Amino acid sequence: MKKNVLILLLIPIIVFSQTKAKVVGISDGDTITVLLEGNTQKKLRLAEVDCPESGQPFGKNAKQFTSGQVFGKQISFIETDTDRYGRTIAKVYYNNGKYLSAEIIKAGLGWWYHYFSKDKSLGDLQDFAQKNKLGLWQDENAISPWEYREMVRNKNN
Repeated sequence: MKKNVLILLLIPIIVFSQTKAKVVGISDGDTITVLLEGNTQKKLRLAEVDCPESGQPFGKNAKQFTSGQVFGKQISFIETDTDRYGRTIAKVYYNNGKYLSAEIIKAGLGWWYHYFSKDKSLGDLQDFAQKNKLGLWQDENAISPWEYREMVRNKNN
């Protein structure tokens, strides 16, 4: 019994432990590459945000924004899952606790990925960006990345 209680107490420590790394690459607005201890690189897909694809309007802007925020900087991240491409999904923090996904959404350069997030404050940030026509919300016909990917898949089939 005591052993089971100890294991349950350790789970949050394991699940929510932060890893420190240096950002050495930006693939797009929501995917970065970090350098870990021992010169190991790891690709991270940002949790809770989905940025426009490179072929979409504002895709390059999202990549530039992410680069300007974290490229070459020390960050910390919490792994939350793995996506179907094998990338680690992570919550990335920088500059004394700024949450990168929230900053992207607030700037209007990404959608709150509500299918995979329960954090309604990110939805509030998206609503704010949309009402103020920030970033991609300047385009009243902005298409979410998941809809765009679906259109591309259907076109290629």
